[in-house]
Amino acid sequence: GLFKRAVMESGSVLYNKDRPALSTVEGLQKAKDLAKRLNCDEYDYKWLDCLRAIEDPNLFIEGMGLTHLVFDIELIAGVSKDEGPMMAMMLIPEMRAHFTVESFKKAVNVSVIVVCIVRCVCDESYSVVVNTSSGGVRGQTLNVVNHKINQFLNIPYAEPPVGPRRFSPPQPLKTPKQPVREGRVKVMGQITTSEDCLVLNVWTPNVENRSSLKPVMFFIYGGGLSLGSIFQKMNNASALATNDVVVVSVNYRVGPLGFLYGGDDTSPGNLGLYDQLLGLKWVRENIHLFGGDKDEITIFGISAGSWSVSAHVLSPLSKGLFKRAVMESGSVLYNKDRPALSTVEGLQKAKDLAKRLNCDKYDYKWLDCLRAIDDPNLFIEFPINGNMIEFTHAVFGTQFLPVLPQKAFENNLYNNDIELIAGVTKDEGPMFAMKLIPEMRAHFTVESFIRAVNRLNDVYRNIDVEEVSDYYLKSIDTTNESQLKGALSALYGDLVFTCATYHFAKQFAKSGQNVYFYRFNYQSNQLAEISNGLCSGDNICHGADAPFVLGQPLIHHQGDFTETDYDFSIEIMNIWTDFAKNRKPHNVWPKLIDISDANSVPKVKDLNPNDMSLVLDNPYGSTCDGIWSQYF
Repeated sequence: GLFKRAVMESGSVLYNKDRPALSTVEGLQKAKDLAKRLNCDEYDYKWLDCLRAIEDPNLFIEGMGLTHLVFDIELIAGVSKDEGPMMAMMLIPEMRAHFTVESFKKAVNVSVIVVCIVRCVCDESYSVVVNTSSGGVRGQTLNVVNHKINQFLNIPYAEPPVGPRRFSPPQPLKTPKQPVREGRVKVMGQITTSEDCLVLNVWTPNVENRSSLKPVMFFIYGGGLSLGSIFQKMNNASALATNDVVVVSVNYRVGPLGFLYGGDDTSPGNLGLYDQLLGLKWVRENIHLFGGDKDEITIFGISAGSWSVSAHVLSPLSKGLFKRAVMESGSVLYNKDRPALSTVEGLQKAKDLAKRLNCDKYDYKWLDCLRAIDDPNLFIEFPINGNMIEFTHAVFGTQFLPVLPQKAFENNLYNNDIELIAGVTKDEGPMFAMKLIPEMRAHFTVESFIRAVNRLNDVYRNIDVEEVSDYYLKSIDTTNESQLKGALSALYGDLVFTCATYHFAKQFAKSGQNVYFYRFNYQSNQLAEISNGLCSGDNICHGADAPFVLGQPLIHHQGDFTETDYDFSIEIMNIWTDFAKNRKPHNVWPKLIDISDANSVPKVKDLNPNDMSLVLDNPYGSTCDGIWSQYF
């Protein structure tokens, strides 16, 4: 009853009188075969959920082949004349070669009628538009593990930081973008390099219900402050949003473009942190439009994202913008007497860059010269000495980070009105020690060990090289190269990640606020594979927690995750979101420090699917609170 007449131009679904070209049984088998090809378990009850969770629609394209409709209904249809020549040439291989009677018979054995080739996998009816201070943004409604999630990608929150704005704090958008911003056309996993990168993503279960606002989780990705993007597949936070929270991830500038210190008001350094700050302000202004509560924001980040979270906890510029924070492996707290990067060192580093790019570093307008360079790729700093990554450090003694963390804690010059979860993996060192310490990739001796610690001292300063080396070497066979490398990995992990995070949390706990600390003691097979075996067996490496926090085992089914991974990820997401919603992350998780008890020892929650009740007493007593206590 929906139409009165029809015109059929070359095609119908009528074939053999005794059976359809595709029955329901064959259609189901075809679907199961597709699931198997895309690494979804065809025997799993949730095989369709697995297929629905695949992000890249191109994986479903089967090329120029036949697609048939499934039907179990009565049908009226007609036929047309002379349909064969073009399609036969396109679809029958024998037609494009020497052709004989045998070729003819062979071709007849294969049905090759084409009904349609479909490349669109999303219906426009599943889009939604939200009007923000950035203009109208169009999102897409997704089915994420049987939850409806609205995804908005690529929303601009600042003017492009290019030309004269390069090296300067970001500026809010002067006027909303018009027309409606197609925030859904950017695809997760589709990475491009661009200086015009100040955008954010939003995943919300609540865009249509603004009367009951949900807590907001603001995610900051890692990458050593040298690389990274919210569009990396590993940073897809859609699964986390199924836990009744609104999730936002923010793009920020990295490397010299994000952290060059020019020594004046136009280039105050820490620009990537200013980007995150403006993103937070955008969220407070707009997130209610996506069903989020601006007064219930939890910021969280992994690795350099955790450095960033710690910087916002310290910065007077971030005061009042968030209520809780989660630091996953990292803080900007190092030596108690000096930062990893001072303003003098930061300015010298910037001047060296100017010289490398043929700008006169002694010229008053050296920054204008750098801003006039057209190609932003010239600012990319490639690792040296065969290293695989270079870390970029925030600069202290600036408006964003006025004083050292230890001084901030001592003088109550930090944002002490928030609650905090912080934690590390069991073995923070192996992966980055191999990536960042050249000696680890060659024949290794005690002399190599000492040389490497001295090189670390060039960055992190004031290390008692002899005392620290003796501590990590005392309990190993120093003629055993593997044990020597393991000792340096442990030293590196304690210095750069474990003790830096632990001491930050411990000093923050003196505020009297709720502070919880964890040790992540489980990792997926995927991490073991991408680390070339460094992170296997008993080594639980840096970043092991990341996929579980964002729910990667639920949305990526490439055979890298197990059923245990799937279940553990659900539990970890519950812990993180319970903290954001209810302040208490887990029933069996005491505070790091009981400040009311002078004799209490630090309590650390062990996160492992095999025993979620385990709480460790003072696990860093001999390391962070021992050999490193005077350093931090």
